[in-house]
Amino acid sequence: MTSPPPPTPTPPPPHRIVNPAGLAKPVGYAHGVLAAPGRLLFLGGQVGWDREGRFPHPHDLARQTDLALENLVTVLREAGGGPEHVTSLRVYVLSAQAWRDQAKEIGAAWRARMGRWYPAMALFEVRRLYEPEALVEVEGTAVVPERR
Repeated sequence: MTSPPPPTPTPPPPHRIVNPAGLAKPVGYAHGVLAAPGRLLFLGGQVGWDREGRFPHPHDLARQTDLALENLVTVLREAGGGPEHVTSLRVYVLSAQAWRDQAKEIGAAWRARMGRWYPAMALFEVRRLYEPEALVEVEGTAVVPERR
């Protein structure tokens, strides 16, 4: 796998992470996010395809994750936001074990696209996704600043 682009510095998020001391320390996600004022953006499921709807990496979960996150950030930017405005994400995969096995590569893709902001997240293993070649789908919610 070619390396994802180097991490892009992201501005500090306007939201506040909520990780209660009475819960296990989260790794790669937050237990909760207290959203700053702004406009709600509901992010539709993004898969690892290109702008023509083709899957350039049909058997590579990490590379599909990288493209899915790139697509998610494209939607955020179009709405006037960025990765730091994401408050929650749901990740659907065909294999949770494959996600664990490729955690290092997926983490590098995450940092390249999302920086070091980890919103409230959940990962779900599903039998199949709507797009037959998809190995992962990412959807979520963001709170983007009011346009000035």
